[in-house]
This record gives sequence, structure tokens and C-alpha cells, in this order.
Amino acid sequence: MGEVDSRCRFTRNAVSDEVSAARRWASYAWSENHVDGESLRIIDRFLELPLVYRVWQKPFVEDKLRPLLETGEIARARRVLDVGCGPGTNTPYFTASDYLGIDINPAYIDDATRKYGRRFIVADVTEYSASHEGEFDFILVNSMLHHIDPPGVRRLLSHIATLVSDDGFVHVLDIVLPPERFTPAGILARMDRGDHPRPISELEALVEDSLEIVSSAAYPLSLNKTALWQFAYFKCRPRKK
Repeated sequence: MGEVDSRCRFTRNAVSDEVSAARRWASYAWSENHVDGESLRIIDRFLELPLVYRVWQKPFVEDKLRPLLETGEIARARRVLDVGCGPGTNTPYFTASDYLGIDINPAYIDDATRKYGRRFIVADVTEYSASHEGEFDFILVNSMLHHIDPPGVRRLLSHIATLVSDDGFVHVLDIVLPPERFTPAGILARMDRGDHPRPISELEALVEDSLEIVSSAAYPLSLNKTALWQFAYFKCRPRKK
């Protein structure tokens, strides 16, 4: 057993080292104008591996969810739909809730199911019906919209509005594209796997096209007191008919 454990630790450490190296290379490549489309596609494929993605995200998961944790939204959640759940990075925060994670990546879903033993399905949420599970009082859309073009975002959010219970809310968290290009936040937003990072005003207007925004907040994601990303949070509900 000790040998197996040491191998697992070695694997995790090796993956962490590779991700750290990828981060350093990405920052250098962008700042020195050495980045190209093929290089970014290689990084994208690397991050599609569930373990690599989880290691990459681990330092920032709780920071992303900070507005929901500080306001008690997660503690009050009863029936949760985690849209674009990836390999289950948000799942540990919903141990007290009836939880369903949904993602189109089968590798992410297989990995999340093995690791957490909760309910996960491979599906396009825009084709998912509330009649399958019932309505949800807490729908999380975390770090997803910047991967989708504006018509796709409107289609996604409009459909999600049909899955919310009468007393429920949609919680949207997403990266913000800052005006400054050569700050850490500006560089990382432009190098993100998503092709559609947006200024906060544009992101807010896009969300508001499909949902009623009840409250919102802007906040940084930091590492060692350095703001690496700018994020925005929108608490929303379906528009009244």
C-alpha cells in the first residue's frame, strides 16, 4: 500500500509541476508575443484531462465561490444543478444538498462520478428537461459563459430559466475582461480557454437579456496576494411572465 501511495503522490506532484510550468510558459509567451494559436490549443487539450484541470483550479475554487459562501446561498441550497460542472470541482461544497452535475465532456463526468459518488450526467443542458429531475432552487453557472458566443449564451440562460423553481435562483460566475492588457488579470483573461471573455458591462447586459439580475458583485481571484483574474457574480431569477 505504501508503494501505491508514494506513486500516487509522485503522480500528483508531477502533474502539479507540469501545470505550474504551463502557467509560467503561458505568461512568458504572451508577454513576449511568442504565443500562437497552436500553442494555445496544446494547453487547451492538456487542461481537458480531468486531473490536470482539477489541479489547475484547486487554488481558486473557493475564491470563485466566495460571494455564494459569504452570503449563505450555498448553505441554503436544497436542489442544485451545477451546469458545466467539469470534473466536479464545485461538488464538495454541496454535501448537504440534492446535487446534480451536468457537462458535455464524458471524461470529466466519469472522473467526477468516481471521485465524489454524486449524481452526474453527460448532456447538453440546453436539451435537458426539468421533467427528468424536477425543478432546482439553485442553478450554478460557474466559469462557463466566456466559452460561448452571445447567441449561445442567450439560448443557454433562457433554457436554464425553465429549470428554476418558483423560489429559486440562477447564480452566474464568470471571468471579466479588464481593459488593461498587460496586467496579470488582462493577460490571463485573454489566454483563457474560452474565446469570449467580456468586459463586465457587456457580460451584465448579456445575462440581463435572459434573466432578471437581483444582485451582483465584482471581485478578484488572487494567489499570494496577486490578483490573477477579475470575476463577476450575478444572482438572477427568471423574468416574470
